[in-house]
Amino acid sequence: QVQLVESGGGSVQAGGSLTLSCAASGYTYSTDWMGWFRQPPGRGREGVAAMYAINSSTYYSDSVKGRFTISQDVAKNTVYLQMNSLKPEDTAMYYCAADFDGPGTQWENGPGWVYWGQGTQVTVSS
Repeated sequence: QVQLVESGGGSVQAGGSLTLSCAASGYTYSTDWMGWFRQPPGRGREGVAAMYAINSSTYYSDSVKGRFTISQDVAKNTVYLQMNSLKPEDTAMYYCAADFDGPGTQWENGPGWVYWGQGTQVTVSS
């Protein structure tokens, strides 16, 4: 019923930029939470950025703060992750998520997010 579809992944050189998109169907981003996670090769999933759409509050992991920006286009029901100054360590499968309602949990840990996309690959070369 609810589908999140990521796009915009690809390969870039270090220092470059890339914008990821996540289009939602059956869910309205503007009413609640949206977020981005990533899973580097051989590692676990980690939170990257999140937004509480009701008041436009944004949250970022320390590793991407100042380089990544989460935003939304209400009309298109799409959430974006603008990634600048990319580093090789940013290489990962990136996932979008929506509707965080985990009581007593931190958004960046993953549990508590109801809906997930299937991911889009981002590769950053040196």
